[in-house]
Amino acid sequence: MGVSRGISRVVSLVPSLTEAVAVSAPGRLVGVTDWCTHPDDLDEAGVVRIGGTKNPDVARIVALRPDLVIANEEENRAPDLAALRAAGVPVAVTEIRDLPQALRELDRLLVGTLGLARPRWLTDAEAAWARVEPVGRWTAFVPVWRKPWMVLGRDTFAGDLLARLGVRNAYAGHADRYPRVPVEDLAGAGCDLVVLPDEPYRFTASDGPEAFPALPAALVSGRHLTWYGPSLAEAPDVLARALRAAR
Repeated sequence: MGVSRGISRVVSLVPSLTEAVAVSAPGRLVGVTDWCTHPDDLDEAGVVRIGGTKNPDVARIVALRPDLVIANEEENRAPDLAALRAAGVPVAVTEIRDLPQALRELDRLLVGTLGLARPRWLTDAEAAWARVEPVGRWTAFVPVWRKPWMVLGRDTFAGDLLARLGVRNAYAGHADRYPRVPVEDLAGAGCDLVVLPDEPYRFTASDGPEAFPALPAALVSGRHLTWYGPSLAEAPDVLARALRAAR
């Protein structure tokens, strides 16, 4: 992701990066995915929806004549990014596996590539996480999907955030980053907490905790657990409150 000049038309294929650009450089976004929900005025601003993170409409993106498409190596598919590059569209790909890398990549994208002054929210996020302390000591598993059950495994951004708050991921040593684990194995894993985010699968008080009746369940904001953008500044407090409220 090198330094570029004159970038005024940006397409984002990642919801958290959409929010980061929209807040930091209003007016530069011309295309976003169907899953981009923040800020909530994207449609009113005339930003074009270009499909999902896994199935973007390449032709529609090319027609928007972007100066840059921003993507992520985990959330977006390599063939789609290759098709954009083949059409002559510059693509910047982020790689984010933990909090320090997220902060570096956001600085590199917003300051280095887009040429912005460092956003205040990014400095605030860095400071908020620098002073964070564990709010407990738990061993937990963290489902991200149901039917089949999938959980956080090794080397994930969300797992790193939870570790900083005192949650040890029982599957952090698994060979897969998002292993499929039978529900009976999860229930018998010897954990003392299950952490249930509301995305990508929307776990709720009535959908998820009932599968693990012997365990306290922490219902957490998926945006604050998995997004790397402006929400990072308030994430430590939001996630800490959810963990303390586990029941």
